[in-house]
Parts: sequence; C-alpha cells; structure tokens
Amino acid sequence: MRLSSILNGAHFGNLAKVHGIVTYKLSPFEQRAFAGAISNGVPNMIRRFRSNVFIVAPREYPLSSLIWDFGNNNLVSIAAFIVGYLIYDLTERKHHALARKNPADFENDE
Repeated sequence: MRLSSILNGAHFGNLAKVHGIVTYKLSPFEQRAFAGAISNGVPNMIRRFRSNVFIVAPREYPLSSLIWDFGNNNLVSIAAFIVGYLIYDLTERKHHALARKNPADFENDE
C-alpha cells in the first residue's frame, strides 16, 4: 500500500478530520507586526515604568512641590533619598579604594 493512496492528496496539517473544533488562521502576509506599537505601546510602557519605578514621595505631589514645598512628609522623603544616595556613594568609593592595589607593595619588583 502506497502512502499517497492513504493521504489522498491531503497536506500534513490536514491529515485528520476533527469535528466540533473551529480553528482560524491568518496569513503572515496579512498580519501587521507593529500595529498599534506607537499609539498603544508607548503609553503602556510609560504606565508600566511609572508603576515599577522607585517612588521617593507620595504620588499626589507633583515634582515641583517636592522641590519647593517642604510640608507634610516630603522633607522626610527627600532626606531619606539623600541619605540613601550618600551611603551608596560612600560605599562605592570605599569599594574602589579597597579594590586598588597599593603601589608601595611593588617598588622592589624587577
């Protein structure tokens, strides 16, 4: 028995007849890969960035009020941010200083 007589001209993806399941296919030539990338993608990227970014102060205060208005807890938030940055900067400087070799240890090398 030849394989072509079994297939009866059917392609590999259409070998079985399945009843009760509806499938839809869209040609790759009809798809738009970047459809809505600018109109939907950019606002979504901004929304996701704002929801995940480290927030220094409460959301209800705009950036200008963080700089000029020191009412409520803004001063505490700004002070905590500044102290955290100073600790980070000091740690980085100390790490670079400790990672550097001492030139006096290599004076007598030939």
